[in-house]
Amino acid sequence: MKLISICPSNTELAGYLGLTSSLVGVDDYSDWPEEIEQLPRLGGDLNIDMDQVEKLEPDLVLASLSVPGMERNIEELEKRNIPYVIVPNPKTLAEVGECLLFVGEVTNTLDEAKRIYRVFEEHLEKYRNLSKQVEHPKNVYFEWWAKPIFTPGASNWLTELAELAGGRNIFEDFREANVQTDWEEVKRRNPDVFCVAWVGVQTGKINPKVIFKRPGIQEIKAIQNNEFHILEEALFCRPSLKLLQGLTKLAAILHPQIYPPYDGKDPLLVMKEERKSS
Repeated sequence: MKLISICPSNTELAGYLGLTSSLVGVDDYSDWPEEIEQLPRLGGDLNIDMDQVEKLEPDLVLASLSVPGMERNIEELEKRNIPYVIVPNPKTLAEVGECLLFVGEVTNTLDEAKRIYRVFEEHLEKYRNLSKQVEHPKNVYFEWWAKPIFTPGASNWLTELAELAGGRNIFEDFREANVQTDWEEVKRRNPDVFCVAWVGVQTGKINPKVIFKRPGIQEIKAIQNNEFHILEEALFCRPSLKLLQGLTKLAAILHPQIYPPYDGKDPLLVMKEERKSS
């Protein structure tokens, strides 16, 4: 089966399912697995080159509607009669796991998807149990975008990650997945931990000096206690199983005395290898 993925999270789901060799093209922002580096790049997820997609003659395109504007991709795929599926747009960790099962089903790799899904669930359960040892959860502010300021609300996987890591999202009182707020409100909520993960922006391109110019930032507990962290967008902002790696990192930041240290490895891949060798 010749596959094309036109958003990073779909590429990652295909990678976990061992489908990298089936990919014949990906969007510009896909950066994992490493084997995709040599594949044709088809443009940004909002500006996919459909002429190139058509020339590659895919058996299936893994599409998404996770970002406003992606509807144009779907319209164009339909117009050209290119076979595609829309991978669901998850908001919770459970729904991320369901996306893996969905991709497994449409690519005839459902058995492998179920095996990986079980490992995914086991890792979440491990952290769920560890979180019960946390007596004093830390208040965490996640910044998803800077101008205007956007932060996750209750129905966002980052709120779940915070809980599993022994924290509390300071904007969890908002039901929606994405909350537009302002700097004064962030200061008023005075987080213990300040985490920056701007959607679509690599860590090396985030200049902390810009953030530290904000009025009154030194009054925030997180800054006073040196709890300012720039996090990898790929581990926190995409609806894929890479979120488990983000969880491992966040938990080690919040409560290093309770959670395992972060070693930079993907816990899902580590657990898969351990299963194979045992």
